[in-house]
Amino acid sequence: MYKDKINIGIMPTRRPVFKIETARIEYDIIMPIIRKQLPDYVKFTDVDDICEQGMAAFPEDIPKIVSKFSAAGIDALFFPFCDFGCEEVVAGVAKQFKLPVLIWGSRDKVSTFEKREKETQCGLFPATKVLLNYGVTYSYITNCAASSPDFIKGFEKFVRVAFILKSLRNINIAEIGDRPKDFYSVMHNQQLLIENFNITVKPITLLSIRETAFDILKKNDNELTGYIKDFSSRMDCRDTDDDFIRKVCAGTLAIERLMKQHNCKAGAFDCVGVRTALEMTGSACTIQGELSDRGYPTACETDVWGAISQLICTAASMGADTEFLADWTYRHPANDNSELIWHGGPFAYSLASKSRKPSFRKNYRGFYEAWFELKQGDLTLVRMDELHGEYYMFLGEGKTTTGPETTGTWVWLEVDDWKNWEEQLIFGPFVHHVAGVYGKYTDVIAEAARYLGVHVITPATPHPKSL
Repeated sequence: MYKDKINIGIMPTRRPVFKIETARIEYDIIMPIIRKQLPDYVKFTDVDDICEQGMAAFPEDIPKIVSKFSAAGIDALFFPFCDFGCEEVVAGVAKQFKLPVLIWGSRDKVSTFEKREKETQCGLFPATKVLLNYGVTYSYITNCAASSPDFIKGFEKFVRVAFILKSLRNINIAEIGDRPKDFYSVMHNQQLLIENFNITVKPITLLSIRETAFDILKKNDNELTGYIKDFSSRMDCRDTDDDFIRKVCAGTLAIERLMKQHNCKAGAFDCVGVRTALEMTGSACTIQGELSDRGYPTACETDVWGAISQLICTAASMGADTEFLADWTYRHPANDNSELIWHGGPFAYSLASKSRKPSFRKNYRGFYEAWFELKQGDLTLVRMDELHGEYYMFLGEGKTTTGPETTGTWVWLEVDDWKNWEEQLIFGPFVHHVAGVYGKYTDVIAEAARYLGVHVITPATPHPKSL
């Protein structure tokens, strides 16, 4: 279960020219249904105590609602229309918050020329026009019954979008070690990250990791010994040495501790630097997989945009599966629409295929490296990046398939037309790294990108090659 919740400020609205009794009937129908949606992931802050019959209708409602929502620390806004609604109040509240906004109204049952009761759909059009005038970005669920599949699906999508935007709001990304000197492709502009997204990169030195990890090893307390026992039960460690396993576990605990101290939600990881600092006989990449399963995704080769892409994946899935960061590497020898997504051991244990126990092997450089294939299923692939002050996001969906075994951690991805994917990635601005998560979330992530002001590029759309 996802450990976080979204606090949605919910403000039903009505129009004073219509009967309040009619709007209240609609309120009593829709609100119990709304409150039952995703209770493990959502809580609501309502206006029942400050608006007549729980529905906002007058300009004087605006400051009271803004004050309550601000005090509650809401993460998103939802405006259900109980009749035509009041666009002045909706826009007046929405413009006070730079948060995702959901607009929806229930489909009216019957109306005649002699008896105009609600005109809910009619009111949605002017309200959204005013939101545009006020510069408010919003999401919309088609005019439908609250009990309909359209509403349930649309509301869940909005919640996932809100999770993504919350996961990127006012956050710190740990820069663990230095960028490898040859990796120009993973450079990032820290100042623009602060200005445009309020994302701060916080350096964590290799010396602090070394000191913390060796202190953990020296104390050898129950936390470390218990972790080593758990790790050794999950992974086949027969072909490794005890010192390597101990340093994987101590390094994981040390980096997790330092990320917590710096209030970092994700990290960009210098695997060679960490391996050297901890004097490890194997790859430090295994630490990354362990950190992902503990809720702290870290990207290879100090790729900050990779870490941000991983956070987007986790939030879109609401924690249904751990994310991963992979390299695009090889085409399948017998399937032109299949590509190997791989890296040298950083994928999370929880994602491993259950066909055999994950283990370690020595790589071509003579270092121990995690070795296993990921499970089968649907995959969403995400890469966010920047170019000349503009932001871009690649989004695609595919299914895993089978293929030749390789080194490290891997899975084969099959898509509808790999040539389209390759061309979009080549014209970029993207690198060889891509974040992935099991499930189908491209529509959710594309909606979040619209709030972020990010250009979305998919395999199915023509690429703006004039970047």
